[in-house]
Amino acid sequence: MKRLSVALGLALCMALQASAQMYKWVDSDGKVQYSDKPPAGNVKAEKLRVPATRAAGAPAAKEGSAAAPKEAVKSEPKTAAEQERAFRKRQVDAAKAQEEEANKQAAARDKAENCKRAKAALANLALGGRQVRMDEKGERVFLDDEQIARETARAREDVAAACN
Repeated sequence: MKRLSVALGLALCMALQASAQMYKWVDSDGKVQYSDKPPAGNVKAEKLRVPATRAAGAPAAKEGSAAAPKEAVKSEPKTAAEQERAFRKRQVDAAKAQEEEANKQAAARDKAENCKRAKAALANLALGGRQVRMDEKGERVFLDDEQIARETARAREDVAAACN
C-alpha cells in the first residue's frame, strides 16, 4: 500500500511538470530567465512548450497542416527490427563506400606506377648509345637508328597514355 501511494505521488508530480507551460525572456540586466509563469510587467516572453492536451498515442497535428499525421509517423520511435535493418543498411553502405575508396586508391597507385615505368623507358631510349632487345630465340639483337626512333615514338605515346 505504501509503495502504491509513493508511485502514485511520483506519477502525479511528473504529470504536472509535463503539462506546465514554460516561458523564456530576457530581464532588465540582460540575463535569460526561464519560468513556468509569465514575467510580470511589459516584458516580451517566448513560450517554450505547449501543454499536452491531446489523448495519449494520438499524433500531434500542426494547425492548418494536412501533412501533420505523416510527420508524426516519421517522428515516432522505430521498432527494434527497424533499427536493426537501418543499422545493417548503414554497415553495408559503409563497407561499399570503403571498398570503392580502396579500389580508387589502387587504381591511382597502378596509374602512377605505369606512368613511372613509361617515363623510365623513354629516358632509357633518350640516353642514346646502343639499344638491345631480345628476339624470339632469346638472343640479344642491337637496334639500328630507325628502330630506336620507332621505339622512342612508341615510348612517348605510352607516356602520354599513362601519365594524363
